Amino acid sequence: VQLVESGGGLVQAGGSLRLSCAASAFINEDHSTAWFRQAPGKEREGVSCISSADGSTYSADFAKGRFTISSDNAKNTVYLQMNNLKPEDTAVYYCAVGAGLCSPAMGVALYDDWGQGTQVTVSS
Repeated sequence: VQLVESGGGLVQAGGSLRLSCAASAFINEDHSTAWFRQAPGKEREGVSCISSADGSTYSADFAKGRFTISSDNAKNTVYLQMNNLKPEDTAVYYCAVGAGLCSPAMGVALYDDWGQGTQVTVSS
């Protein structure tokens, strides 16, 4: 499946952005969609994921209470609502699809299809 992210941009600290991940086809129920991010000089890290089967979600500790992942199955689109953004959230954000349910073990290797990424820059 092809994935296209959008919604990134420049925002001041405390602001909000909503990222979108549009898939070219229906995501199978035994798959999950995840958001990852990668800051300059750092490894790619998991942000949040959502299972297609039951909508169950998981978010990394830094995202809890600020970021919300959701999906619109009719549009084959997954969203990441990001509130109270901080300068340390600055990164390229990627969405990815992989087999299996969303879990805290979400890792780069578990996801097969990736989008091109969208830049999020948070100024102080």
